[in-house]
Amino acid sequence: MTSNATTPEEYIKELPEERKEIVSKIRIIIKANLPEGFLECINYKMLGYVVPHSIYPDGYHCNPKLPLPFINLASQKNYIALYHSGIYADSTLYNWFVAEYPKYCKTKLDMGKSCIRFKNMNDIPYGLIKELVAKMTVKDWVNLYEKNTKK
Repeated sequence: MTSNATTPEEYIKELPEERKEIVSKIRIIIKANLPEGFLECINYKMLGYVVPHSIYPDGYHCNPKLPLPFINLASQKNYIALYHSGIYADSTLYNWFVAEYPKYCKTKLDMGKSCIRFKNMNDIPYGLIKELVAKMTVKDWVNLYEKNTKK
């Protein structure tokens, strides 16, 4: 689903009724548990949680005009997607998440490199999302990002 929203509130307002409550709940969890310094915005036509230029002036290496992305949340056609750049960049975090997932969900983990897909709207691991988003500070993310991109 593509959005032309310019604010997180507009993004949620555009969602189908059956997705509004779930995306809103995940958004609340992210905002309440994400370490200080990340900024909520619309990023890549979805909810984004980024390191703002005021903290990391270099921005995203693919397009330095954009802030450094960290987490994105989107309602896609057949699922809700949580994109977490830290999982992609840190194998320890990835392994932790994969090991913990079955403790929270009955459904099989459906995951790409940084994308966690939730197809069953009745089996979303809200507690695990809460733990995941709290695990990496802005400083941790910037250091890991630079380690992986500036060689």
